[in-house]
Amino acid sequence: MTIDVTVPDIGDFSDVEIIELLVAEGDEVEEEASLITLESDKATMEIPSPATGRVVSIRIKVGDRVAEGDLILTMDPADAAETTADNMAEMAEGDRALDEPEPAITPSPASPAADQDVAPAPLPGESQRKPAPIDAPAPDRITSGIAHASPSVRRFARELGVDISAVEGSGPKGRVTKEDVQGHIKRALADGQAATEASGAFRLPEAPKVDFSKFGETETVELGRIKKISGAHLHRAWLNIPHVTQFEEADITELEEFRKESKQRAENAGIKLTFMPFLMKACANALKAMPEFNSSLTPDGESLVMKKYVHIGVAVDTDNGLMVPVVRDVDRKSIFQIAAELMEISGNARAGKLSPSDMQGGCFSISSLGGIGGTQFTPIVNSPEVAILGVSRSQMKPVWNGEEFEPRLIMPFSLSYDHRVIDGAQGVRFTSYLAGLLSDIRTLLL
Repeated sequence: MTIDVTVPDIGDFSDVEIIELLVAEGDEVEEEASLITLESDKATMEIPSPATGRVVSIRIKVGDRVAEGDLILTMDPADAAETTADNMAEMAEGDRALDEPEPAITPSPASPAADQDVAPAPLPGESQRKPAPIDAPAPDRITSGIAHASPSVRRFARELGVDISAVEGSGPKGRVTKEDVQGHIKRALADGQAATEASGAFRLPEAPKVDFSKFGETETVELGRIKKISGAHLHRAWLNIPHVTQFEEADITELEEFRKESKQRAENAGIKLTFMPFLMKACANALKAMPEFNSSLTPDGESLVMKKYVHIGVAVDTDNGLMVPVVRDVDRKSIFQIAAELMEISGNARAGKLSPSDMQGGCFSISSLGGIGGTQFTPIVNSPEVAILGVSRSQMKPVWNGEEFEPRLIMPFSLSYDHRVIDGAQGVRFTSYLAGLLSDIRTLLL
């Protein structure tokens, strides 16, 4: 009466690892319910049940590698079980007919027995699904203790530390969605269940309280308003964005010579020509060439907002704290125009005259510590942007030109990016492209 369930056609994949068993022996499963999860180096997939029935025995385990045709489990199909039950009922009925002269009176199908509970029909617009308590198992779970969810949702729950078997699914056949996992976490946090799996993913260890005065004289100074605001923003960005930082160097020897040659001309126009306008122009070119860096994730993390404009924020060190005013349409402005605007907003930042709109709308940020020192650092992505450039002090280094070492002015820089949007290869391409632009000033004119 049992049937064998094997791995179906999974395309070109073979020797695929089993990462999850979604059913156990004795479980009742429905047709199309997920049985196991496979993961290759390219994809994650779930294998559905070919029929409704009961799992008799499981022939694989987590960590095994399978291919098309390999046996997963055996099961009793529901139609076979129903047929057996019907046959047994008919035999019992026949035995009763031999012993009883009068036929048994059975209730009409249209009239339920008096001792049966009849559920009232829902009111119009009322959902038949009742919300389960936060720590109770979902009522529509297909298998006992096993959640019905896609691999992406399972991975999402694992990353947040959520036991997906405790999440009630609102999708078809009780399928758990990302929104269900998010709602589960929100309810747990609202109820103050700090010990649950959801709140545990967000609660950080509290810093110990130390009485520093017992070691010597102290003074408590309140943080400035700007540092309080920027501190909360940076903390949120660090916790929510998976950061990766790529390091690179650019030979800016010719670029620095050109800047010095143009310095007097800029001064005649009342402009202080620093290296930053050239760097901003190069970054604008790179953002146009690689538009993924000029984007932002939507709040649900499912889509990218691709920006058709190039506004670049520049970190300015002020007495009140770090501020990042934005220069707009950098790609459409000349070096002198960028330099003049940069002088104005930097002065306003240090004088405390920036308006909120001066620090909004940035696509990409630059933090330069070259005037102070340092060799490399890892800047924090300025959310909702997806990347930020950190620039350190340039220095003369001996560089082999094929025949001899010659002194070259080398600028180290680092690119931190949101790994949900930018992968490692894209990060390297961006830094290499930017280094090429800075190394040959002529490319900025193309």
